[in-house]
Amino acid sequence: MILIFSTNQEPTTTEVTRWLTFMKKSFIRVNENEVFEIKVNQKRIFLESQKNSFFLDEVSSVWYRRGGLIFKHCRYVNKAIDLHMDETQHWLQDYVSKTLESKRHLNKQTTNNVNKLIVLDKARESGLDVPKYFLAENTNDVILNETIIKSITQNVVLDDIEKDLDGIMYTNVVEEHENENFFISFFQEKIEKDFEIRSFYLDGKIWSFAIFSQNDEQTKIDFRRYNTKNPNRNVRYNLPIEIEERIHTLMKSLDLNCGSLDFLKNADTYYFLEVNPVGQFAGLSAICNYSLTREIANYL
Repeated sequence: MILIFSTNQEPTTTEVTRWLTFMKKSFIRVNENEVFEIKVNQKRIFLESQKNSFFLDEVSSVWYRRGGLIFKHCRYVNKAIDLHMDETQHWLQDYVSKTLESKRHLNKQTTNNVNKLIVLDKARESGLDVPKYFLAENTNDVILNETIIKSITQNVVLDDIEKDLDGIMYTNVVEEHENENFFISFFQEKIEKDFEIRSFYLDGKIWSFAIFSQNDEQTKIDFRRYNTKNPNRNVRYNLPIEIEERIHTLMKSLDLNCGSLDFLKNADTYYFLEVNPVGQFAGLSAICNYSLTREIANYL
């Protein structure tokens, strides 16, 4: 049985489950609002939520798309007993989590959120070119119009930043100096790109797409500022073998076997930007006819 961790209405997960159904592979999809209680049934560990239930030993493979396993945690009135049972529950939950991570898997709950700064360090160690970057509390050392600012975090969506309105933090060019200090922020050298590349990595195999975003002022700095009236052209692309080998080295060092990686191409140089274990790829996959959701279903 395949265990899938995702979120409600996540479209890529839904597409993969359609392939699993077509392939007659049994699966359980766990969404972010499910809380599981650990039980024992016939001497076997049994997990149960209000929606799903399964034996731990019947899970053959796990896909951590998004979300993760959330446990019900019991509390006790007596402080000493509560402290003891807190530790007892911790080790039991730890056993369940580690057992699931020992199964055939696509990523792990413990590695599904990556630190962008560590990733960039690892990318350099893997031999990939990375645009120069620095952290700062002001713009004193920023070269205007030649430096970009972007989020340090993996999640760039600001939920409910205003009433009934979400926000997205896009990459922007710094065009003027700030008069006051601010919280530590991430600055990076602006690369004049020929085009962008998104690569999808799955257990050693790589599929790449070229995104021609540079000729549109709306998408020139950040292609996620989608131009729906005149979309960027996307085509299949083959990265040089040595770049793919360095990607493999990077993913191994991060303990990831699945994810989306972003590059900028400038002349003969491929600049690595980031890797996202839960990045979107289904849209580009459909445009380039890669059928990556089927590849994932096959792997599972």
